[in-house]
Amino acid sequence: MLKPIPDPLMSGTLALKALAFIAGRPEILHRFLASSGADPASLRARADHPETLVAVLDFLLANEDLLAEFCSEQQIDFRSVHLAAARLGS
Repeated sequence: MLKPIPDPLMSGTLALKALAFIAGRPEILHRFLASSGADPASLRARADHPETLVAVLDFLLANEDLLAEFCSEQQIDFRSVHLAAARLGS
């Protein structure tokens, strides 16, 4: 069963899991850093900032295969990632 993302706190947790998912794949992390303009040190320093978390989720949303893999791993519906990005961005 797919788990819903019910509130902003859970949205932040989902985004941190997405960051860990990306960080665990060096070639994907490199693409994320290149697309965001961040470097590893600034990413670590700002990992809990809402704008960083939204950027992580937006990166996943722009990469359908990665999004599918992440959602499968987390046992969530892809719409949860959309909702989490919207909640964190508001």
